[in-house]
Amino acid sequence: MSATPPNHRAARRTRRVLAVAAGLATAGALVAALPAGATDGDRQGSGHHPRTVDVQLLSFNDLHGNLEPPAGSAGAVSEKQADGTVRTIPAGGVEYLATSLRTARQGHPYSVSAAAGDLVGASPLLSGLFHDEPTVEALNKLDLDVAGVGNHEFDEGAVELARLQNGGCHPTDGCFEEGKEFEGADFPYLAANVTKESTGKPILKPYTVWKKNGVKIGFIGVTLEGTPDIVSANGIKGLKFHDEIETVNKYARELDRKGVKSIVALIHEGGSPASASYNYDCDSPGAGDGISGPIVDIAKGITPKVDALVTGHTHQAYVCTIPDPSGRPRMVTSASSYGKLYTDTTLTYDRRTGDIVRTSVKSANHIVSRDQARAQDMTDLITRWNKLAAPIANRPQGFISADINGRGATTPEKPLGDLIADAQLAGLAPADKGGAQLALMNPGGIRSDLVFKASGSEGDGVVTYGEAFTVQPFTNMMNVVDLTGAQLITALQQQVSGPNEASPKILQISKGFTYTLDLTKTGADRIVVDSVKLNGEAIDPAKTYRVAMNEFLAGGGDGFAVFKEHTNKLVGASDLEVFNAYLAANSSASAPIAPPAADRITVVQ
Repeated sequence: MSATPPNHRAARRTRRVLAVAAGLATAGALVAALPAGATDGDRQGSGHHPRTVDVQLLSFNDLHGNLEPPAGSAGAVSEKQADGTVRTIPAGGVEYLATSLRTARQGHPYSVSAAAGDLVGASPLLSGLFHDEPTVEALNKLDLDVAGVGNHEFDEGAVELARLQNGGCHPTDGCFEEGKEFEGADFPYLAANVTKESTGKPILKPYTVWKKNGVKIGFIGVTLEGTPDIVSANGIKGLKFHDEIETVNKYARELDRKGVKSIVALIHEGGSPASASYNYDCDSPGAGDGISGPIVDIAKGITPKVDALVTGHTHQAYVCTIPDPSGRPRMVTSASSYGKLYTDTTLTYDRRTGDIVRTSVKSANHIVSRDQARAQDMTDLITRWNKLAAPIANRPQGFISADINGRGATTPEKPLGDLIADAQLAGLAPADKGGAQLALMNPGGIRSDLVFKASGSEGDGVVTYGEAFTVQPFTNMMNVVDLTGAQLITALQQQVSGPNEASPKILQISKGFTYTLDLTKTGADRIVVDSVKLNGEAIDPAKTYRVAMNEFLAGGGDGFAVFKEHTNKLVGASDLEVFNAYLAANSSASAPIAPPAADRITVVQ
């Protein structure tokens, strides 16, 4: 498998780099270094080859189409200071990410850029409205060399993922700009552990090899095996997701047989560091293991043939070493999310053995600061797409009196989660809309905060369509279903047990539904069954209740298997339509919505 893109794409990238560099002070050295006819693998000329060469690996993950700087807490990075205090720093935005990466590449003749999934999907309106074509275009301009798929690359199905790779206009929405056809990704998307059920073959390349002046580094890309549990069933129909360890080991052996001894795995699965500060030292004395979560066991099971792991999915920042099966330390990294950080890893390549000198591997996360210059080509890209989106994006939907935190909330119950659940209940309570008695919202479906003072020209407190879309970008259809009281209690228990025990997924609940979450206990016992009430009355296990939820939850998503047992389903409007209708009906400039108190779940700690 070759990393070299088709000739027309390599030529297109070279022309673009030359054009972009003319307007970038940071890219002057890049232009000077490009020989005539150079491609992405030849950023610097060749010369005398020493025994070892340092290869710079720049990586990031979980961009989620955040081309503009993320708003509110979603756009902040925590930095530990020398005196032990923590400083919050605004970060992210593809204009700044481009400048950061281009600056970082200077002085590094061997530099490769990689990403570990969820680059698209759950995107703000600027990208999501156009099926993430703007993000792929931006990634091309970033000179991304390779990316593994994440679960969100499957939000619109494998056919749409193939279109993002290969280009072409959207099958139903067509081309978004007159006279322009979407060209697809210049970089290969890798999906080693995702196969078609009908053929058993990977839906995209399982691996690729980056080459320059005799240096060869293989990249294997996998997403988490549990992708079917967190993606709409329509998105993964006809696909099979395989074990991450077994898949990486299989293709590492294949690369080794082909003479590729240096290998990096791009794994869309991650962990949680002991500190939320991006510059926390996982390997410092007294830090213990420094990191927990699924990536630990995965890293310990992946063959020593793999020299480094670039990970994602958990939206955390870490640079840690985890021992491989032979007991040797191996670098495992993640760069938070939304383009707020990038990771700079030095891989010392031994030309004689063709392998990485593992003891020389160094890595660090760096903030994508908003204090630096913006990359003009990215500014132009954002301006162009914003102009196309403006008629929809700037439409006011409602008013709020202060920030309403969702993604940025640190408590199990999120103020924005309460607001969304209330909107779903209000929209689906009428008898002709389903007769819902309560509503449940999955926390992962809340992608941002509602910010009172947003950027741009809108007035303070105005919620635009674009902001509402950023909060709920999936356009899930709402369902109203029958569940027994016993099934409701089981669902609450599944929040904190089984696949969700290690990382609970606390459902957001509509007004009138209350219970106690006892975190001093373990597993299903964390739910105090006698405390579960609806409008002050204990839930009757034998009684049937009408429950509103999105189609993702109704299909058993996020480990809520009991929801698949529902009956008497009625399909309603989309979650976004319901939310916007609630904002319009329940707020005005003189009477904005205040942040909910988030007092429906009593937490015992």
